[in-house]
Amino acid sequence: MIPTNDEAVHTEHLTKVYKDFWGRDKVRALDDLNLTIHRGEVFGLLGPNGSGKSTTIKLLLGLIFASRGTATVLGHPAGDTAINERIGFLPEESYLYRFLNGEETLKFYGRLFKIPRAELKKRVPALLDTVGLDAKARKRKLREYSKGMARRIGLAQALINNPDLILLDEPTTGLDPIGTREMKDLILSLKQQGKTVLLCSHLLADVQDVCDRITILFRGTMQTIGQVKDLLQVKDVTQIQTGGMTDPQIVEIKTFLSRMGVKDPIVTHPTTTLEELFIRIVRENTAGGQSSVGST
Repeated sequence: MIPTNDEAVHTEHLTKVYKDFWGRDKVRALDDLNLTIHRGEVFGLLGPNGSGKSTTIKLLLGLIFASRGTATVLGHPAGDTAINERIGFLPEESYLYRFLNGEETLKFYGRLFKIPRAELKKRVPALLDTVGLDAKARKRKLREYSKGMARRIGLAQALINNPDLILLDEPTTGLDPIGTREMKDLILSLKQQGKTVLLCSHLLADVQDVCDRITILFRGTMQTIGQVKDLLQVKDVTQIQTGGMTDPQIVEIKTFLSRMGVKDPIVTHPTTTLEELFIRIVRENTAGGQSSVGST
């Protein structure tokens, strides 16, 4: 299938197998991933440690090469240098120059992207304001930053080139509740600007708050994908209430209940939490005895 203009990320049968010293298969870190992320959406990539999340990101960035399958990013093959300036990446640990301060860091990376000095002069303070680093913090050396401050400057660095696609790996790590709320608000504002965000996180409540769709990986294999609200519906359980809401899919049930004398019945499916869905998938696959694989 050829990716369309609506697709920010498209993979087909994307697979990564790490070899041992003798060239034999050692770890199947990602197995037959078929994934589409649409432009302008916030997409959550979830899974426990060793599920293939980091491997997926590395493949999309062109940092490693696939054993099989293809990946397309912003209409180009993954790793194509022509799209580097359109991608922003916040890794789980930001390895920035410890002896530069916040302002110097953003200016340094801005010059790498060949952003004009006049534009950089406006963009740097605006970004520092956006990520919540005050005048005092932006003058401090990065070696003096707390983990929360390091996440903030790392995010600003990821946004310095005004990217179309932003990959965020555990963006709220080290942030206090206020900082976490500000990070989620920022992710939603990026969506409003038409940006595409790929979010990896272990904090499921955060993902549930901001993501349009999610996929859950386990042992390198996609287990489920869809809109958050749909995945959280318990399809095999039906609850009945009275009221005035309608649902086209359950008209017959409502008609039957009305004939039985139930006034304005509401027939819906109860919902679960993302945490409960996540744990159920992991437990079911662990109990299923799948062979162990891992990733970095």
